[in-house]
Amino acid sequence: MSKIEQTLSIIKPDAVERNLENEIKEIFKQNGFSILKEKKIQIEKSEAEKFYKVHETKPFYSDLCAYLSSGPIVAMVLEKENAVLANRNLMGSTNPKDAEDGSIRKKYGISIDKNSVHGSDSVENAKIEIDFFFKDHL
Repeated sequence: MSKIEQTLSIIKPDAVERNLENEIKEIFKQNGFSILKEKKIQIEKSEAEKFYKVHETKPFYSDLCAYLSSGPIVAMVLEKENAVLANRNLMGSTNPKDAEDGSIRKKYGISIDKNSVHGSDSVENAKIEIDFFFKDHL
């Protein structure tokens, strides 16, 4: 059974640097997402470390945190039926080379690190991630 969900989406520094925010937002809208909240911010590396804490034991953790804090990002709350899965499908595989044709990462991603967008991987993590960016501590 499908239900209305919210998910966090981040337009990452590589895409913001290339002025792709409006194009990417338009893709979400064309795919039935409502953008409930959004803000353009630059976070500190320490904030990125908190955000990506779930990955802290992985070898890419430090680079991931350095990258997310390397420039402005756009954090958004997206809503639609089955938003988490729908967003993950729309983003495509983490590595743009493996991403499905028509996906955001296939179209805009530069590399496995600079893959233009982040999306929550579960309903539970979506709530945590939305709170992280929109509970007014950033």
